[in-house]
Amino acid sequence: MADTQNGPELHPMTVELAEGPNYGSISTVLPSGSVQTQLIWVHTDGERLVVNTEVHRQKFKNVQRDPRVTLAIRNEEDPYNYAEVRGRVVETVTGPEARAQIDQLSQKYHGQDYNPDDIKSERVMLWIVPERQTITDQNNGV
Repeated sequence: MADTQNGPELHPMTVELAEGPNYGSISTVLPSGSVQTQLIWVHTDGERLVVNTEVHRQKFKNVQRDPRVTLAIRNEEDPYNYAEVRGRVVETVTGPEARAQIDQLSQKYHGQDYNPDDIKSERVMLWIVPERQTITDQNNGV
C-alpha cells in the first residue's frame, strides 16, 4: 500500500528517511531523453531535499538542462519502506558551503569526513522541492 501526497510540502516520512543514513536513488534525464539513475547520499532542511555531487558529473549537467528529478529514499533497515519524490532542482549551491556539506554527509553515512582526494571538481548541492511524493511501507499497510 502507498500514501501519495501532491505539492511542495515534505511528507513527515520523507523527512524522517532523509534525515537518517538512508541511501537515495536519483533519476535525471539525459540529453537523449533516456533516464539515468544513480545511488546518492541525501539530506533535508525539513522543507527541501538536498543531494551533493560534482559539477563535472552527468547528473549535474542533466539537471542544469532539465531540473526534473525523481529521488527514491530507501529505509536501510527495512527496504520495503521508502519514499519516492518527484520534483525539481530549484537551487544549486557551490563553494565552501557545498564542500562543507559533503563532509557532513560523509559523517552521517560513514562517521568521518569525505576524502578530499576523491574530489575531482567543484562540489555542488542540489536543492529539490517535491511535486509529488509516494510513501510505501509494505509492513505497516501504507
